[in-house]
Amino acid sequence: MQYTKKSDGFTLIEVMIVVIIVGILASIALPSYRSYVRRGKIQEATTNLSTARIKMEQFFQDNRTYVNYVDASCVPVPPITTAIISSNKYFTYSCVSAAATYTITATGNASQDMSGYIYDIDESNNKDSTVPGGASVTCWISKKGDSC
Repeated sequence: MQYTKKSDGFTLIEVMIVVIIVGILASIALPSYRSYVRRGKIQEATTNLSTARIKMEQFFQDNRTYVNYVDASCVPVPPITTAIISSNKYFTYSCVSAAATYTITATGNASQDMSGYIYDIDESNNKDSTVPGGASVTCWISKKGDSC
């Protein structure tokens, strides 16, 4: 009587090849995914800065000054109850204002893997940004290697 051996499973070599292929695909996909997520986080800063600029300009239209609208952390001073910056999960915001000028800055939170990202806007709608490993540029960029 002759027994035939039936193969039920994978050999160690086959499993190792699959693990190596998955590792190679993950090493390519993970940096791209992180970059994609980081670009999504940057939208918080650019959106909040644009919204803050609009509110600052509305205040200026009514009062002919930017003074006394916000404190240093971009929170409107009383009696105004609406906040300029409503969300600050990935960035912290600071404001500097004078009678005819202001600058609002968003600085990335290190705890959210956003350290080194800095975005500014002023009363003339001048936009500046700094990203890790890059110089400061006169526009808002969302990833390394971008330019104006």
